[in-house]
Amino acid sequence: MWQRKNNPNRFRYFKMNKKYIIYCILALVLLAGVFGIFSKRLDLTQEKRYTLSDATIKILESVEKPLTVDVYLEGDFPASFRQLQNETKFMLEEFRKINPKIDYKFIDPIKTKMSKDTLAAMGMQPSILPDMKDGKISEIVMFPFAAIKYNSYGTSIPLIINQTGIDASEQLTRSIENLEYNFASNIKAITEEKKKNIGILINQDELGPEQFQGFMEMALENYNAGPIIPANEKELTLADVPKLKNMDALVIAKPRKPFTENEKVILDQYIMNGGKTLWMIDAVNAEMDTLFQSKKIMAYPMDTNLTDFFFNYGIRINPGLVKDMQKSALIRIVSGEVAGNPQFSSFLWPYFPLGIAENKNPITKNINPVKFEFPTSIDTLGRKNIKTNVLFESSERTNVKQVPNYIALSEIVRTDSLSEFDQPSSPKIFAVSLEGKFNSAYASRIERTNFPNFKSQSADNKMIVIADGDIGRNQVYKGKALPLGEDLLTKQTYGNEQFLRNALDYLLDDSNLMELRNRNIEARLLDRQRIDEERSKWQWINLLIPILVIGLLGGFFFWFRKKKFA
Repeated sequence: MWQRKNNPNRFRYFKMNKKYIIYCILALVLLAGVFGIFSKRLDLTQEKRYTLSDATIKILESVEKPLTVDVYLEGDFPASFRQLQNETKFMLEEFRKINPKIDYKFIDPIKTKMSKDTLAAMGMQPSILPDMKDGKISEIVMFPFAAIKYNSYGTSIPLIINQTGIDASEQLTRSIENLEYNFASNIKAITEEKKKNIGILINQDELGPEQFQGFMEMALENYNAGPIIPANEKELTLADVPKLKNMDALVIAKPRKPFTENEKVILDQYIMNGGKTLWMIDAVNAEMDTLFQSKKIMAYPMDTNLTDFFFNYGIRINPGLVKDMQKSALIRIVSGEVAGNPQFSSFLWPYFPLGIAENKNPITKNINPVKFEFPTSIDTLGRKNIKTNVLFESSERTNVKQVPNYIALSEIVRTDSLSEFDQPSSPKIFAVSLEGKFNSAYASRIERTNFPNFKSQSADNKMIVIADGDIGRNQVYKGKALPLGEDLLTKQTYGNEQFLRNALDYLLDDSNLMELRNRNIEARLLDRQRIDEERSKWQWINLLIPILVIGLLGGFFFWFRKKKFA
C-alpha cells in the first residue's frame, strides 16, 4: 500500500505563506485607513462632544424626505473659524450616516457672487472681520449661517452665538457647544408635520397686537400661535374648554384685569390636564411712557387675583418694585441744550434691572442680558413634588420700593457713580420655572363641582412665571414694531427674544432636546510660555523621529530578506 510521506518543507512553506497573508491583511487595513474607507471616529473626550444624543438620532431617523443643508462657511477666513467649519462638517457627516436622506454642502457666498440682498432675504446678516496681510488692514466678509431646505420650507441657522460680554475665543467655544442643538431643533421644527399649538390669552387687557408682534413672529417660526378669545367675549367659561384642550401651551402676557374664580378654575384644570403655561405678570402699575411725559408718576399695586393661585404652586409675587443699583439697563434722556438743540445722555435706570444669563440652565444659557421693566420679586415657598429653578435674579445691590409710591426720573444713576456704598442685600428673583406634579388649587373648594371630570393632580408638567409683564413687549416706532429686545434710543439689543424662545422650547420639549444646551466643551489650554521655550526641541524631535523609524524599518527588512535568501 502506498503511503504519503510528510514533507517538512511543506510545513515551512505553509508557515511562510501564513505570515505573508497576515502581512497583506495588515497592509490592506492600513491602506484602507489612509484612504478613508473606514471613517469611524472614536469619541474619547470626557464630555462626549462627538457623540450625538439619543434625542438627535431620533429626530434624524424621523426625516422621511430629502433634506439639504447649505453651509455658508467656506472661503478665506481666520483659522479660528476653521475649527467651527470642521466641527460643522463632521457633525453633518454623522447626520448623513444616520439618515442618507440628509445631505449637505459648503458654499462660499463671496466666490459664488451671491447678492447680499438674497442672503438677507434668507435671514443672513454678514459678519465683517478685520484682517492684516503684508502690513495692510483689510476686511473679511463672511456669512456664518446654514440654510435648511425641506419640501417647500426653508430656514436659516446662525452658527455664531451672538452674546455680548465674551471674547472671540469664548464665543467660538459656545458656538460649537450649541451646534447640535441648533441643527437638531431646527430640523425637528421644519420636518414636523404637525406643529404644536400656542394660545395667547386675550381677555384681561393684555398687551396689544402691535406691542406683542415680536413675540408672535418668533413663536410662529416653530409653532402654531394664535389668540384665545372667550366665546362670550367677557370671561373664560366651560364653552372655551374644548378650544383650550387643543393648545399645548398658553401664554398670559401682562394681564391688567382681575381673573374671576371661574376663570381660575378653568386655567387650573388646563394645567391639571397637561397644559403648559407661560406667565408674564405685573404686580405693580408703572409705565415709562407716562414717566417721560410727567417726570414723576405714582406706582400702585395691581391685583390680578392670582395670589392664591400661584401660592398653591409654591410661589408668591410681591407688590414691590425692585431697584437694582448694580445691574441695570440704560435709558436715554435729555440732559441739556446746545444752540437750541437738545443733548441726550445715557443713564443707568435702576427700575430696569438686567437678568444675566445663568449657564447652568438650558433656558438662559448663552443669551444676552434680559431687560426687565419695573419688575417685582418672586418668593419661592417650596411644594412637594415640584422642582423650582431660579432663572433670573437681581444683584446683591438691590432695594425694594414699596407701593403705592412715587417714581421720579431724578432717581437715575450716573454710570460713574454707582451705589458702591450701599449695604449688600439678598438677590431678588425675577423669573422661575416649575416642573413636577401639580396639585389643583381647587381640590378642596366648592368651585370644583362646576367643572366636569375635575382632576386633583396633574401628571409631570411645567410652567414658567415671570414677575414682569413687559418682558415680552416690543417697542413701536412710527406704527412699526421693532424686534423684541431692541431699544430704539440706546441702540442696545437685549436677550428677551432669545429667553422667551428658549422658554417656549423648554415648555414644549417632549424629546429632552433642551438638555443639549447644557453641553460644555472643556477648553484645554496650552502653556504658551512652555511652547516658546521648547519649540526648537520638539521641532528637532518631529524631524528626527520619522527618519529614525524609516531607518529602523529599512534595516529590519534588509535583515529579513538576507536571512530568508541566505
